[in-house]
Amino acid sequence: MRPEPRLSLVETVDPGPQMPRLVGIGLLAAALFSITFVLNRAMSLGGGHWVWSASLRYVDMAFLLSAWLLVRRGPRYLAAVLHLFWARLGFWLLAGGIGFGIFYACCFATDHAQGWIVAATWQLTILATPFVLRAFGARVPMRGLIFLGFIFLGVLTLNIQRASTGSSVAQILLGVVPVMVAAVAYPVGNQLLNRAKHAGDETSVLLSDPIAAVLLLTLGALPVFVLLILLFNPPQPGVAQVGATALIALVAECLATTLFLYARNLSRDPLHIAAVDATQAAEVAFALFGEMLILGAAPPDLLGWVGLVAVIGGLIGFTFQSTEG
Repeated sequence: MRPEPRLSLVETVDPGPQMPRLVGIGLLAAALFSITFVLNRAMSLGGGHWVWSASLRYVDMAFLLSAWLLVRRGPRYLAAVLHLFWARLGFWLLAGGIGFGIFYACCFATDHAQGWIVAATWQLTILATPFVLRAFGARVPMRGLIFLGFIFLGVLTLNIQRASTGSSVAQILLGVVPVMVAAVAYPVGNQLLNRAKHAGDETSVLLSDPIAAVLLLTLGALPVFVLLILLFNPPQPGVAQVGATALIALVAECLATTLFLYARNLSRDPLHIAAVDATQAAEVAFALFGEMLILGAAPPDLLGWVGLVAVIGGLIGFTFQSTEG
């Protein structure tokens, strides 16, 4: 009987994807995510009402995600997702209304601040998440507080820079406060979803599908946008705004999210996962350069660059620090 050939160590050990590939995919996802901030600002400058910028995106998402599940999983699977939505309507209205509805009302901020500053301020969600988790009773190690401090000081510096260039206090607050509210609402919605996902009942399996979970949150957010439309009665959106919101839904939600999760799922150790997560700090820089190239925005002054570096450096430092131990 012939002995089985012995495989070498090189043949038996899968080294996994190389770091440059993972970082490259993560950066591409960040660039696609940043389109949200640039297009939101473009719609604002073009006279598009912020309510439509928020609302139309989620209507488009509902159709795109439903079509995706219908094609990839079949009509019975989509029917099961919709049944879960109606069976627990109150929960999805709460989770989706907070996590997606209140969160994306931060489109209001783009009427009062440049897109890249909104993107930088949005990173405060990293600071808010540990406190939200603790409010839900989770034990969260508070490692990397110094890096969270960098993020906060960076956002503060950016808005001091705005004040030094003539922005009024009211305008600064209108560009910051909605984003700060969104930065808290987003992890609250995610944590509500996480609780439902780990409840241990028959719905947990369905919620393990991220596309299904996002669709349920999206459907739960739609009544918030209907209410906003009724309250503000905005003028009808133009063709450009309809097209821009559809592009955001397709590029930022479908393509960018898929690429980011793909790179994260390829990662096999904390270092690789941290590297992929850290690439998302580039959203701020991509949003800045996108506004400069597409909208002709002026580059930041020295104080603005200091704030930008502090935000990005804090994000990267916190991401790697949080994987230690």
